[in-house]
Amino acid sequence: MSLWLPPQLYAASPPALRATGSTGKAATDFDLPARRPAGETVRASQHRAGCTDAAATPAPRLARATARRYPVSVLKQASSSPVVHHAALALRPSACPGLLRIVAARDGGLCRIKLPGGALSAAQARAIADASVQHAAGTIEVTNRANLQVRGVRGGHEAALIEALIEAELGPSGALTSARPGPTPTMATAEASHVDTSAAYASTALAADDVRNVMISPAAGRDPFALFDTAPLCNELLALLQSEPRFAALSPKFALLLDGGEKLARVDHPHDVWLAATQGPDDVRFVFGLAGCPPDAGSPHANHGGALSAVLPSQVCALIGAVLHTFLDLAATDATRMRHLLATHAADALLHHAQRYVDFPLSRDASLAGWQRATRADASLRLGASDQRQPGTWHAGGQPPLGRLDAATLHGLATLAHLHGDGTLRMTPWQSVLLPDIATHAVAAVINGLTELGLATDPAQAITRVMACAGSTGCARSLADTKADALRLAPRLPADVDVHLSGCPRSCAAAHCVPFTLLAVAPGTYDLYRRNGQPGFGACVAHRLTIDEASDALTRLAHIDAPIDIPVDTHIHDAAEPRPRTKPMSNPDA
Repeated sequence: MSLWLPPQLYAASPPALRATGSTGKAATDFDLPARRPAGETVRASQHRAGCTDAAATPAPRLARATARRYPVSVLKQASSSPVVHHAALALRPSACPGLLRIVAARDGGLCRIKLPGGALSAAQARAIADASVQHAAGTIEVTNRANLQVRGVRGGHEAALIEALIEAELGPSGALTSARPGPTPTMATAEASHVDTSAAYASTALAADDVRNVMISPAAGRDPFALFDTAPLCNELLALLQSEPRFAALSPKFALLLDGGEKLARVDHPHDVWLAATQGPDDVRFVFGLAGCPPDAGSPHANHGGALSAVLPSQVCALIGAVLHTFLDLAATDATRMRHLLATHAADALLHHAQRYVDFPLSRDASLAGWQRATRADASLRLGASDQRQPGTWHAGGQPPLGRLDAATLHGLATLAHLHGDGTLRMTPWQSVLLPDIATHAVAAVINGLTELGLATDPAQAITRVMACAGSTGCARSLADTKADALRLAPRLPADVDVHLSGCPRSCAAAHCVPFTLLAVAPGTYDLYRRNGQPGFGACVAHRLTIDEASDALTRLAHIDAPIDIPVDTHIHDAAEPRPRTKPMSNPDA
């Protein structure tokens, strides 16, 4: 099965797409026109949105090339809803999976469901579980951006799956579940050009789904250390992203981080724009930075350039709008992420350009050069029970092995949330699940329930410190069955060691800096990398290890604190091997 796109839609598609049979990454190996030079101003940036770096291709040429070289599945549309039908057929210049774009993988179609703030209701969880059984393999994954994705979507079931998820109000802005809205600029243009407005509406919905990338703490509004409740502000940002037609040009990976100062927060995951609450002399403000993370005390990888300036909470949406318009104004066609723009433009120049879009001052604040979060983040709070801001209430969390749930487990989590919590679940960027608002008397029952469902609830459990990509059972690019190998490694993992198993250099499972990475080179065989403060996986300290050998090597390395860029001993790395080099990640923030 290839990328789910009927052939007639290729003629309307600007980018070159090729379904790889993997997890939805695109490739373009036929001849294309030259890319726009880096740094050249691009105002018509509608072709930037793809995961691929391909330049725009004339429609007739693209149609001929794709029809000739990349056959696609033609699927019968089972849906009775014309809106869902058009949404299912809508094309966006990207091969990233989404709710409205099901992408091929080795184990079937992959459908990603973006959750606002990582939250969903118990009823929505049940709808996902039921749909995963009816239309897919019954496997649901929690992603490292606190979303869910359904694996193994069966051919011919794509439209029915999309309709079921939209009926559960899991689509962008709920627009597809209600009457068609008034004309948007995109639809008005389509109408004036005598283009099918239903298709234009579907394209608008697909674009709105792609840009729903705002991460907040799963404990937002409840964390006792929080300076600001970011949940309402997250909703405002999501509304802005989905309502501004121009933002459809952003890559589906372009993402925002909104940090309220919580102790339970993922602040080591790079984002294109980050904002973090800080207590000023009179009020709370949000400091912000570009292409990185909020500096967190004790984390050597969190700064990435530091804070630029600060704004009031009431100015956050205007700031984000200004920064995104600036990105679209200045970035070259093949620049899909903020780090690409910063390679050609200074941050101060971007602030100067963004100033034209807002009526409050935007300039670098030198006093924030050494700013750090007041509270050090603690990821262990995602597991077990922790008290909330409101007295007598708790949140309880558990981690499914390697982030994977089956339908029965998701049903069980929904039942726990309904019986003992507030009827909602929070997915976390550690691929775990959090149930909020549990009364003190129910905490023990919830923790027992999570354990019975197979989730780890104690940071001492080794499985909570192992992550792995889809592996060779789900991705054609993977050289090993990383999921199975990770389950074999976990019982032998040394205490307090975190490790990441990657089937290829793309590092899809880990967008943050992991202390140790096992990079597959063959089935059951890995090179071992240790983080050394440099980009990529770090320094390679051992080659071609089995899982048992990797466990032994990690045990020996566990108590070596100093960063390394040479072999630590001849037992781990053969002295005859060349000096190890830093391994770049081809996709470090998937």
